[in-house]
Amino acid sequence: MASAQSSFNVFFTFLLVSTFHLRFSFSALQENHSNGTYSGQINSNSVLVALLDSHYTELAELVEKALLLQTLEDAVGKHNITIFAPKNEALERDLDPEFKRFLLEPGNLKSLQTLLLYHIVPNRINPSHNSSLQHHSTLCRDRVKLSSQESGDKLIDSAKIIQVNAVERPDGVIHGIERLLIPRSVQQDFNNRRSLQSISAVKPEGAPEVDPRTHRLKKPAPPAKPGSAPVLPIYDAMAPGPSLAPAPAPGPGGPHHHFNGEKQVKDFIETLLLYGGYNEMADILVNLTSLATEMGRLVSEGYVLTVLAPNDEAMAKLTTDQLSEPGAPEQIIYYHVIPEYQTEESMYNAVRRFGKISYDTLRLPHKVLAEEADGSVKFGHTENSAYLFDPDIYTDGRISVQGIDGVLFPLEEKEKSETKKEIKSVKVAVNPQRRGRLLEVACRMLGTFGQDSHFTTCQ
Repeated sequence: MASAQSSFNVFFTFLLVSTFHLRFSFSALQENHSNGTYSGQINSNSVLVALLDSHYTELAELVEKALLLQTLEDAVGKHNITIFAPKNEALERDLDPEFKRFLLEPGNLKSLQTLLLYHIVPNRINPSHNSSLQHHSTLCRDRVKLSSQESGDKLIDSAKIIQVNAVERPDGVIHGIERLLIPRSVQQDFNNRRSLQSISAVKPEGAPEVDPRTHRLKKPAPPAKPGSAPVLPIYDAMAPGPSLAPAPAPGPGGPHHHFNGEKQVKDFIETLLLYGGYNEMADILVNLTSLATEMGRLVSEGYVLTVLAPNDEAMAKLTTDQLSEPGAPEQIIYYHVIPEYQTEESMYNAVRRFGKISYDTLRLPHKVLAEEADGSVKFGHTENSAYLFDPDIYTDGRISVQGIDGVLFPLEEKEKSETKKEIKSVKVAVNPQRRGRLLEVACRMLGTFGQDSHFTTCQ
């Protein structure tokens, strides 16, 4: 009886230990499966194997570089998946090289993984059977939009599906798309890396300036408010040479333009063409020179301009010599641009009040003279003058265009040209050299002795 009781106790203890061990093993297996560490064998007929062996080689290479094989194996082991695979050309040639370098940097592995998981949906999708708008969650927990166009084409976000069911397997399907899908979070990371705010570099600063009067450090100027007048004079912001193609103006506002100067210059040139009679002026600004671009940059930096535009009749009087010299068209137009904002009313009131006014021009150091004549404004000097013919052709607060009936030239240039003409026309008369009285007497005395032939002055 005692032996039977002992054997029963041994059997009961063994049963208890076996049950505990089985329960512990099952709970450990369940925990590992819930943590995603399931490492079951992938079937050779799996969609993941098909992706690695397909012609989507660029995507398969990125998957390997992103260390996502184990994650995809776990996803395939749990449910069917749909892979939207971009074609190789979209990753080789169409992708921005700077963005591709960003993805392949070791520090941006998380962004690369998010980008690739954005192309994988954890369920099987057949776009041919879906005609309405649908949203699907991806493995990166972002949602993609599946839609249809009127032509029948299917779109995943904004990329066209070019090959439906390119690869079909029991555990998933691959659809070919025309370009890469970029989630918003990855695009934001890329933009932050490119911006100066995310670059931990020391901003270079110039050496401190010392005031020679007080022998103290000069205080830096306060930052200019948006839309305020430029600090530099307009001549410092102009292109370095009128005969060369204008370079970007080093204006005080830098790249933060508060005015759209290019649009304003384009508007006033279109206004000249629509107004009629100023086609030659518009042609010089746009085609013969790059002055339209330079004027747009100046206005973008906050400068104001007044253009005295000669009409077509006045431009037709220009000779070939006046336009053939290098930089001549630029010099002519520079003399017709005033670095102020003037209207017909403001100029007429000024000349009525002060008589004559000299306006600065972009052609240093020459100035254009304005005075009142016959109830209008006359520019230039007496012979080389032009009247305000078409007032206020274009005024927008930054650019003012006033039509005149003549081409203006600086006074010094006009005097030089007239002097050259006089030199060409005047003939200098050369009188023969006369001999003095003493020399004549000496030649007569030598002639009496027959010796005058030995001296050239007596011949």
